[in-house]
Amino acid sequence: MNPSTKQKITAVSLLVALGIIYGDIGTSPLYVMKAIIGDKPINELLVYGGVSCVFWTLTFQTTLKYIILTLSADNHGEGGVFSLYALVKRFGKGKLVIPTILGATTLLADGIITPPISVASAVEGLGDIIPNIPTIPIVIVILSGLFIFQRFGTQKVGSIFGPAMFIWFSMLLVLGVSQIIHHPGIIKALNPMYGYELLTQYPKGFWLLGAVFLCTTGAEALYSDLGHCGKENIRLTWIFVKISLVVNYLGQSAWLMNQGKEFLDGRNPFYAIMPHWFLLAGVIISTFATIIASQALISGSFTLINEAISLNFWPRVTLKNPTNLKGQIYIPSINNILWFGCILMILYFKNSTNMEAAYGFSITIAMMMTTVLLTYYLVYIKKIHKSWVTLILIVFALIEVSFFIANVSKIKERWMFLFFELFIFMVMYVWYYSRKINNRFVKFINLVEQTSLLKALSEDDAIPKYATHLIYLSKADRTYEIEEKIIKSIFAKQPKRADIYWFFHINRTNEPFTLNYEVIELLDDKVIKIVLNIGFRVQPKVELYFKKIVQDLMSKKELNLHIRPDGSTKYNSEPDFKFIIIEKFLSAENEFAMKEGFLLHSYYWLKNLSLSDAKAFGLDKSDVAIENVPIVYQPMTNLQLERK
Repeated sequence: MNPSTKQKITAVSLLVALGIIYGDIGTSPLYVMKAIIGDKPINELLVYGGVSCVFWTLTFQTTLKYIILTLSADNHGEGGVFSLYALVKRFGKGKLVIPTILGATTLLADGIITPPISVASAVEGLGDIIPNIPTIPIVIVILSGLFIFQRFGTQKVGSIFGPAMFIWFSMLLVLGVSQIIHHPGIIKALNPMYGYELLTQYPKGFWLLGAVFLCTTGAEALYSDLGHCGKENIRLTWIFVKISLVVNYLGQSAWLMNQGKEFLDGRNPFYAIMPHWFLLAGVIISTFATIIASQALISGSFTLINEAISLNFWPRVTLKNPTNLKGQIYIPSINNILWFGCILMILYFKNSTNMEAAYGFSITIAMMMTTVLLTYYLVYIKKIHKSWVTLILIVFALIEVSFFIANVSKIKERWMFLFFELFIFMVMYVWYYSRKINNRFVKFINLVEQTSLLKALSEDDAIPKYATHLIYLSKADRTYEIEEKIIKSIFAKQPKRADIYWFFHINRTNEPFTLNYEVIELLDDKVIKIVLNIGFRVQPKVELYFKKIVQDLMSKKELNLHIRPDGSTKYNSEPDFKFIIIEKFLSAENEFAMKEGFLLHSYYWLKNLSLSDAKAFGLDKSDVAIENVPIVYQPMTNLQLERK
């Protein structure tokens, strides 16, 4: 279990939660009220109704769904769509794959649009100090610096995130109170009737839900970051965060009602409620808060892809650990994709107002997919009566479908963004289902029946010794099974003689940080199977694990390894071992149906672009031999060849 779930609730742990969890949802006041009002005439129905909808959205969607219900669905302290999927997939009989892929796809898409809209909203406050200042270059420099910094890790600066976000939320609270005291009647807007009247009586009021939804876009990321802080720390800090957010929204609304002006005229209520003497400091604090929010989204994207790789939803890519901090991952390819996407976003939309018009569609889908998975969790794991779960599902379905319909209207502003989401979806879809097809054609045989042949080969001095320790990676999860292709690799053409044959099976567990192993001796000191149990958030380092296992077995004097030669000599103290990786490729003999042909050709194309098995499993090239094996899925059945 992740230690974060066991930690005590202290001032430090609460500060950490503030710094990591709330960056996205916490910076929403920068643009939500501005998006709701837009270029529409300011009146009581619009302002009171808008802030009422914001309050009840935060209450139902963030507090009830995520803080109370979804945070309970922790997978040994970890959260997020893949953690939830790992919990409930056995109950879905394959039906939950598409919702999971959709949820993950749209969350990754959020990683491209949240940083530019947040940073742009903050930097644009400089326009109130220096009119007509070009903000696009400043935003590009800040975002580029943030992505460049990822390779060094965030351990050093992470300690200041908590205090910085505490200052941010305190600023929201104070600014909100400073305006409410001038128009205390705004508190009446918490009455849900104002929201209802906005949606039913204001011209095109329902479509304003697209802007209202921006206040809760960070709720999904909040659940994804569960493992960093623990749910009790999140639930406690949410009290302070929600009060700060609501008070600030009320303060902006109070300012709007006191203006006596018909239109916003391009002003942002968030900066307008600041005293002029505080404006520069406010812009700096806001910019830093948006950088923290962006950092949380980027780190969350790295974690998401790492989990996708472990659960076979994404091709293997290079993973790095920039620091010694557990769980901190840097994925260069994803970092570059996100950076490129963010820069394109700011260059295309040019300002936060245009991005507001395109923001929200992806996260609505992500939330709907989480609701689907959460339903299975509540029914099958929490054992809540189906009538109660149905009621919960109806409430959230009504809310989220309404938001989805309102956000669909944004497609025309963001149609080009759909290509990115389609690409992410297709990669996950192809990789997952192609591996399912691959697994159907893997043949397993009884390893015990092969032990006599392996023993004879090992003792046959007429065959040159290939290695002292010969190790194969095996997919066989049953103790006494092995892939047929592995046995063929050992005996075919030039047999591979070794003193000890090891078969290494990696079992990905549904728990995040499992790391243990089992040893099964199938033939005394000759044929040994290792089952390595690895959590879905652990990066495998198979060669390191193998050496450690052998050392442990020798130190404990098990399997008589301590009295046998291991291949080391007086010239070289290292043991002699060789890993065999069997790489498959599509045989020219195949004849495919269209769907399977598309999936498999796409799969092998992605596989060629992705990380090799040797690198993915932490194997050194000098200790690895690669064997290429043609795979025949659907052989040609109608071959007509005539002899003249």
